[in-house]
Amino acid sequence: MHTASMAELYPSLAQCAIVATAFKILLFPAYKSTDFEVHRNWLAITHSLPVKEWYYEKTSEWTLDYPPFFAAFEWLLSQAARYADPAMLVVSNLNYDSWQTVYFQRATVILTELALVYALNKFVKSVPQPNTHLAHIASLSILLSPGLLIIDHIHFQYNGFLYGILILSIILARKQSTLLYSGITFAILLCLKHIYLYLALAWFVYLLRAYCLDPKSVLRPRFGNTFKLGLCVLGVLGLAFGPFAQWNQLLQLKDRLFPFSRGLCHAYWAPNIWAMYSFTDRALIPLAPRLGLPVNEAALTSVTRGLVGDTSFAILPEVTKERTFALTFIFQVLPLIKLWFNPNWDTFVGAVTLCGYASFLFGWHVHEKAVLLIIIPFSLIALKDRRYFSAFRPLAVAGHVSLFPLLFSAAEFPIKTVYTIFWLVLFLFVFDRVAPVPERPRIFIFDRLSLLYLTVAIPLIVYCSLLHQLIFGLGRYEFLPLMFMSSYSALGVVGSWVGFMVVYFAA
Repeated sequence: MHTASMAELYPSLAQCAIVATAFKILLFPAYKSTDFEVHRNWLAITHSLPVKEWYYEKTSEWTLDYPPFFAAFEWLLSQAARYADPAMLVVSNLNYDSWQTVYFQRATVILTELALVYALNKFVKSVPQPNTHLAHIASLSILLSPGLLIIDHIHFQYNGFLYGILILSIILARKQSTLLYSGITFAILLCLKHIYLYLALAWFVYLLRAYCLDPKSVLRPRFGNTFKLGLCVLGVLGLAFGPFAQWNQLLQLKDRLFPFSRGLCHAYWAPNIWAMYSFTDRALIPLAPRLGLPVNEAALTSVTRGLVGDTSFAILPEVTKERTFALTFIFQVLPLIKLWFNPNWDTFVGAVTLCGYASFLFGWHVHEKAVLLIIIPFSLIALKDRRYFSAFRPLAVAGHVSLFPLLFSAAEFPIKTVYTIFWLVLFLFVFDRVAPVPERPRIFIFDRLSLLYLTVAIPLIVYCSLLHQLIFGLGRYEFLPLMFMSSYSALGVVGSWVGFMVVYFAA
């Protein structure tokens, strides 16, 4: 098995992609979120209006707020959309969802996901021979990810295609000869979706250290390489933002891309440090009189509704944007210091993963969907040895379970739970079987804790998804299951982060 050729890897990526596609087509009529209307509206804007007006159009509340390359991507799709149903391309047709529109948009998500299949195939080929089967298993886990199924194929977004480009950029960073292309690919990705800025420092440090400076001596800059990289990255950014700079629209773009008026926590708390902080705040309210703590009365009504707006705390001190930025930055810089002194590919992927963790755990107004920024790069190295896998396991459980509230209609309950549990059981079992034993001993307390964590997760999912409604009825205390889910998931994400930090700095 260890000397498996590509032909012997069974089931192949292509076979799994075909079966997965058949399953995704069956989900066409499933629940779709407001994101479906967002993308339909963007098709209409880019198709019907001159480029100059794209970032000003506001007939719908779902204005265009992705970078220019994504707008161009929507424009491309709109050229085909004309033939499916021209009515979906009318800007004033708000919430238009004829079956042709639904089938067209769902099909484009599946087709553009071919970028992910291509990138994963390249990843398996890029791995040194004895580890090909491990890379293949990791690739299948990403291809069949419940996260992508829930977010892209039911809820509705285009993440598969974007993560394909991210993985491609990571693979290109493996060899000195393709480092420049890694930088270009990542610059293109940033112009498609700016959430990847969270990971940008890892590329900056790695390319500076491994491409722009002599690997053997920091004091010897390679001017030719620096010039090439600078020219290419500025070229990509110029292509994307140049026209808007010429029309004096950069400030308008900034307001659309970075709406900082939103509150600390998203509508559903993402499972991060602030979810735990908010949970602690709620838990302290009944104890406040006994402990003699001052209570901010105005805040008592805010967190429970959890709508997009400012979250204010009743007991604990308020959290400012500046503090979240400072914490994110500090916890990104720590792994980058190691990357600077040790610029190899494994350390780079570890640093990308830890940048994802830092921005997810400490960021301002984080969406639960952003957990894929950690899970996907981590999957590429989760099978490096058992210590990596131990840190990955609680993340895989917590990250995927935390996505459940995105699908809240009864029809999708069996799909999301059965599929996710099946994926977790299958892949965590296989990962457990194949992960190599590390040279250094592991810290067994982490393994014991992660097993306990998994065991408690099952009754919690049952309570939050089913029992809560049976006990309290529909619509009563509906914030409770969400609060339990996000706080419990946050424990898993934070636990895996601490575990991986230990592995990363000990490796």
